[in-house]
Formats: sequence, structure tokens, C-alpha cells
Amino acid sequence: MSTEQINGKLIIAAAGPGDPELITYKAVQFLAKADVILTDRLVNKEILTRFASPNAIIIEVGKQNGKSGSTPQQSINEMLVYYARRYKLVVRLKGGDVSVFSNILDELETLTANHISYEVVPGVTAALGAAAYAGIPLTARGYSTGVRLMTFYKPEVVTTDEWNELGKTKDTLVFYMSSQTLSALTERLSQAGMNDATPVAIIEQATTPVQHVIIQDILTCRKETEREFMSPTLVIIGEVVKLHPRFNWFNSSEENISFFDPVDEVDEEQQREKLEA
Repeated sequence: MSTEQINGKLIIAAAGPGDPELITYKAVQFLAKADVILTDRLVNKEILTRFASPNAIIIEVGKQNGKSGSTPQQSINEMLVYYARRYKLVVRLKGGDVSVFSNILDELETLTANHISYEVVPGVTAALGAAAYAGIPLTARGYSTGVRLMTFYKPEVVTTDEWNELGKTKDTLVFYMSSQTLSALTERLSQAGMNDATPVAIIEQATTPVQHVIIQDILTCRKETEREFMSPTLVIIGEVVKLHPRFNWFNSSEENISFFDPVDEVDEEQQREKLEA
């Protein structure tokens, strides 16, 4: 295709948490027409196999805990502009939902600054997918009247007053990207007044064939300082976790394998080649 600027349209679309059938019909329609697809690591490959145009250029822009093969956000921003100016329809495919801990702000600012037309297609976020497939109604009557979506990835952003409020809340707490800091997280909640018997669900690789649900309590989590969980992992804390044994309809796996391919380690020059290819 000509490299002449044509300023096509860019679609920021959600792929859902893992099960390929949780993607929206609207996202599927865009994938079928896309000239270029920039896809996250936590996107089920079956989605691309089943729904992407066979002629689409598929570019991996995955991230994984700061590995050298992770695509920097600035590079992703540059690619969005590069391809949107050369192709009619570009899809930026994100795992889970596009607006929950997905760094959509940088991409929206880039698109608007470069006068590129875009559309946002929401989807099933990890919290909703994981809770549903683990049989945990997040706001079950009599157990919780609210739910909060948070992360303990950057603990310094939570103030002492906020910890004290969290320690006493009856809301369901859902933490993204927090399995590596789970011991410190539950220690903080305990210090803030949360009962050590409060149940905790750690859900690994939710909605995939190797989903694994671990049920513990705050006290047990505080003591486990060296356990590693399979990524991605979601943590649900609150009385609603007690409903898991009763309503767990999706069989958990005992296989300790990664469903999503890891990011390959590459050097900075190879990262630049991604953009210039």
C-alpha cells in the first residue's frame, strides 16, 4: 500500500479476559475489516485466528513486568500514528476492557493530538470475567453493596486515611496486578482493621482453560511472602468470596502452565525495528 498519508480510522477494542467468546460482536466486526491489528500479550490468539481478516498485518505490542521485550508505551503511541496514516482501518486490541488499567489515556491523547479519527469499543474487564467464572457475584445481596476496582502495583499512591477506610469497608475489593505484592497488601488491610478471617480469592488466568482459583483468608495471605502466581492474576477480597464453593460452575485447572505466551527478550535495536518494519 502507498505510504501517502490517508489518515484512516483507529479502533481501540477490547478482547475480553481470555475466553475468545467473550469478545463483543462489534469488536469482531472491526477485526474482520482491519488492515492492521496491534495486539496485547494478554489477548487469546484464537481471537485473531477466528476473527481477524486473513490479510491483516498483525503486530505484537505486548508488555510483561518490564521485560526487555516489552513494547514501551511511547513506541505503541508512535505505531498508532504511523499505521493510522497509512491504512484505512487499524485496530488496537487490548486484553480485558479498554478503560480499566489498560493505559488508554496515553493512546487517546496521542490520537487526538495527531487528529486521527478513533472509536472505543468496550468489553468484559478481568474483574467481571474472573468473578463470573469463579462463581463470585461481586455485589451479592446481603454480602456486599459495592465493588471497587484497584491495584496495589504502586502502593505509595494510597494514603493512610484511604487504608483506614479500606480496612473497614464492606465493599468487595478487586485488585489488578497485585499478586506479587499480595502479602504486603493484606498486611496493610489487616493493620487498617480488616478481619484476618476475611476471605480472599486469587484467580489465575481467568476464563481460560487453565483458570485456577485459590481461596484463602487475609491471615494466610499475609504469611505467604514467597509464593508466585501465574500471570495474569486477579485478587478478590470480601464476604462474597464465600459464595465460590456454592456457585463455582467453571472447573478450575490444576495445571501450572502459562496460557498466554511470554514476551520474548529482545534488545533496544530490535524494538526500534518493530516500529520501522
